[in-house]
Parts: sequence; C-alpha cells; structure tokens
Amino acid sequence: MNSRLVAAALASLLLSACVTRPVVDTAPRIVSAGPADLRVVPERFVSKPSPQDELDSLATWPGEDGSTWLIASAKSTHQLAVYDADSGERLRSIGEKGAALAQFKRPNGLAVFGDYLFVVERDNHRVQVLRLPGFTPLASFGEAQLRSPYGVWLHEVEPGELEAYITDSFMYGDKFDRVPPLAELDQRVRRYRLRFDEDDRLSSEYLGAFGDTSEDAALRIVESISGDAANDRLLIADEDPRHLSTLREYTLAGRYTGRHMPDRSFHAQTEGVALWNCAGGAGYWIAVDQLMPHTVFHVFDRDTLQSQGSFRGEVTAHTDGIVLHAAGTKSFPTGALYAVNDDRSVVSFDLGDIARALQLQPGCLN
Repeated sequence: MNSRLVAAALASLLLSACVTRPVVDTAPRIVSAGPADLRVVPERFVSKPSPQDELDSLATWPGEDGSTWLIASAKSTHQLAVYDADSGERLRSIGEKGAALAQFKRPNGLAVFGDYLFVVERDNHRVQVLRLPGFTPLASFGEAQLRSPYGVWLHEVEPGELEAYITDSFMYGDKFDRVPPLAELDQRVRRYRLRFDEDDRLSSEYLGAFGDTSEDAALRIVESISGDAANDRLLIADEDPRHLSTLREYTLAGRYTGRHMPDRSFHAQTEGVALWNCAGGAGYWIAVDQLMPHTVFHVFDRDTLQSQGSFRGEVTAHTDGIVLHAAGTKSFPTGALYAVNDDRSVVSFDLGDIARALQLQPGCLN
C-alpha cells in the first residue's frame, strides 16, 4: 500500500481548538522495600542512560529481517527513541518538537498494531499514526476531544478496523494538580473507531467517553490502560495515591464492574500494565508499582486477578511504562518484558526467568 501524508496545516488547525492546558507531571518518589516474599530477577540488559529524554512508554515491533525494535517515548526531547530489543543498543531518534505530522509535543503512550505505530501526544492533544519501518506519518485523530491524553490500548474488532481507548487525565488548578469534580470524571477514557483503507488512509469516529463518577471508584489520575478482549476486560490504572492507587476493571463497553485490585496492592503509583497471554486462554497481568530504590512488578492471574507474586530487578527503579513481547527473539527465545528505568534507560527481563522465579505456568513460554 502507498503511504500518504496528511497536510500539516490541517493538524495545526485542529490543534487550535484545544483550550485545556496539560497537567504537569509530578510523580512522587516513594521509597519501599516491597512485599516480604519479593523475588529478585536480574535484568538481561540495561541500556546506556539518556537522562535528557525523560523516557516513559514502550512498544515493540518485529522487523522482516528477524530483528526487533524497542520504541520508547522521550517526553522532554519530544522524540521517539529506538533501541535494539535484543541488546539495548540505541539505534536512532525520531522526530522533533512541533505540531505538524512527524513532529511531537510531549509524546507519551505508544502502541503497535501490525506496521502501524500509534503515538499519544499530551501537548498536541492527539494520537498520531505512523507506518513502520520508515516512521512515515499517516494521520492523527482525537484533536477535537482530547485534552491531556496519556495511555492507549488497541483492539481489533474486525479486519482493518480497530477500537482505540485513550486515557485523558486533564486537571485543574494553577499548577494543574487538582482533580476535576466527580461529575467530569466520566471523560477519563475516550473511545475511537478506526478504519484503514487500502491506501493507508485513516478514518476515525469518536464513540464517546466513560469513567465511574462515584466517590469510592472514580478514576482520578489516569495514564496506563490495557485490555483482554477474550475476557471483555479493561484494566485502568488510577495513579492517585491520595485516594487509592490501584487497577480498576471495566468492560470493553466502558462499564465499571466494581472490581479492583485488593487495597494496598500498590504502595506507590500504579503505572504500566501488560497482559501475558498464554496457551489455552491462561495468562497473567504484570503491573508496575513505581517504587524506589527498586520498581516492584506485581503479577496477577489473568482470570481471577489474584496475586501470583512479585519481583524486582537488580537496578530498575521508578518505572513508568512496560511492554511484554511474548514472541521469541534472538536473545530472548521465550520472550521478554521491557521496562523504563528511572526515566533514563530501558531494561529487559527474560520471561523464562520471571516464570521460574514465581513458579508460573510453563505453558506461557514459547
């Protein structure tokens, strides 16, 4: 299919409709040793640090030549950082600050579907779509609704047609640190129907927003989101430790089920969350507890959401995004978990090491 660029002028015009300024990131650094039965799983690599980037979210893309890319959003430099997923070597940087397509402002959430890369831009109030491996900009969507978008999860509803779930953590106050009134928290997740034609042209349809508005269960500060279509489940991280930082369960239609992870499962902000999809419908959820001096990764059963144990690395700390790559690579024949380390580097864990440390099902390994 031939790639076509959407005019940069159109993106700028749509951007002008956005009037709500973004929230400032102020994640507290909470120190804790973690659970008493915490396992230690050594990292397989730690990339060379780049503290100027302020790395956040991750996605992987397998190339036709057998290599795998690990793509990270670099918020402060308004770029994407591309790494070799087998070695952690940094390969290149993509983009620059701006509002045109192929430019970014505070990129955050990332997702890959096939050869399409979705980049959530907090300060451009949009989701940009690029085609890999050339990072060719195709289109953007969400400018008319998104205010401070962060996370993204994609679901294929039929061939060539996706639903995109985007978390929108707009805030109020002089320092943009005040949670909106409960009545407005029904806009914390926005849904879009996306269609690609044979010429890579994208059409998008806004399907509305959702979020519980009760005192006990409202989504106050949102970023990470992931889903399990087979079980009609979304897990959405509420990061607000002043209330209860946890993962809350919604249906794909946006209905809160009333379920969340047990109280005090997380001691710091609940961050990245990923589904480990195993044979026969089994599997696990892995979620980040954003602690210092070491991030704690909590593992939950896919179906029951019961805890299956927790682990940490030897150096990984204050993690934001993670991505689970279950397919085998040259260095990780049974798959890998990748995580951001303290905003400045990326790390890898072998899924086999994790499974053995926590005595997880061997059927989850390729």
